[in-house]
Amino acid sequence: MNEKKLGVIGGLGPKATAYFYNLIVDNTKADVDQDHIDAMYLNHASMPDRTRAILFKKTDELKGLLIEDAKLLESLKVSHIAIPCNTSHSFYEDIQNSVNIPVINMIDETIKYIISKFPEIEKIGILATNGTREMRIYDKYANSNSVEIIYPSTEGQDCVMRAIYDGVKAGKQVNPSELDSVINELKCNGCGAVILACTELSVIFKDNINPSIIDALKILATKSILLAGKQVKDNI
Repeated sequence: MNEKKLGVIGGLGPKATAYFYNLIVDNTKADVDQDHIDAMYLNHASMPDRTRAILFKKTDELKGLLIEDAKLLESLKVSHIAIPCNTSHSFYEDIQNSVNIPVINMIDETIKYIISKFPEIEKIGILATNGTREMRIYDKYANSNSVEIIYPSTEGQDCVMRAIYDGVKAGKQVNPSELDSVINELKCNGCGAVILACTELSVIFKDNINPSIIDALKILATKSILLAGKQVKDNI
């Protein structure tokens, strides 16, 4: 009997967490209910906005709440923790150091996946919030693998932020084509792959079939399933 249980610090934002839940269920190899993963989802929707906290340098409350949530999930006997929010990974080391169970590093896992898939890659484009961009979350892991991270122009970044905040977070539908110009800009700048480095973007691109557009949330879902001792379907 599999006793491993996934813990999720969610609600960052709620739509992305709901999509993450579906990714876990839809991509776990299971013939009956009992084959699926036991999980505890903490939908902490009232968590302070991650980008705003970073840009205004008021991160103490945010970091404290993330650590508190990790400890709560540990007390509920989860075996590992996933955080379906790229920007929150600014505090990954603090969160991991606060508990004695693994916290999946979505950023590290995504970079490792891309390097394994595109071994000759030299540049990776990032579509992310201003907070993730400000903290250079992906740069650390990419640079250690001799890969350069490229961000959109100011105009392109504004387009990304509108899709995230005025679109998904506001409960509106966003057509992926609205970001075509930003993706093309990154590819023209030599990027062999582009990461959807915000979970709201994962929602927008849920039907993406372009192999060079990498969804960090799907990478997190894959790792979450495997750490729970389950098998992943081939279509994720």
